[in-house]
Amino acid sequence: MFFPEGQVRVFLYGQPVNMRLSFDGLYALAKHVMHQDPLSGNLFAFINRRATQIRVLYFDRSGLCVWAKRLEQGRFVSNWANVASREMDWTGLKLLLEGIEPKQVRKRYKKPVVGIQNAPVPAAKTL
Repeated sequence: MFFPEGQVRVFLYGQPVNMRLSFDGLYALAKHVMHQDPLSGNLFAFINRRATQIRVLYFDRSGLCVWAKRLEQGRFVSNWANVASREMDWTGLKLLLEGIEPKQVRKRYKKPVVGIQNAPVPAAKTL
């Protein structure tokens, strides 16, 4: 079963991955390219070129596990140019699995205009 703990770290690989890779291939990417220890209990997420499939590699104390998801429509990533290898939290991975790209959210507030009241709209004349 796929029930990671809340304190788990998630590493997203920032380049397209061939989905024919399985345990050993994903392990090698995590260890030698991402420079992380795949046996640490962290999650490692890999997405294919079309961004329609994702695989998550993790170690569950008894062996390596690969969890996979394929979308029937839509994409996990809208533009590969905006993706970089990075660490995210469990919530970020859940958002990614639901098709929501975690981005930096900027709040924009409109400054209220002082002195102008909402004037009533005059009624239309009837003939």
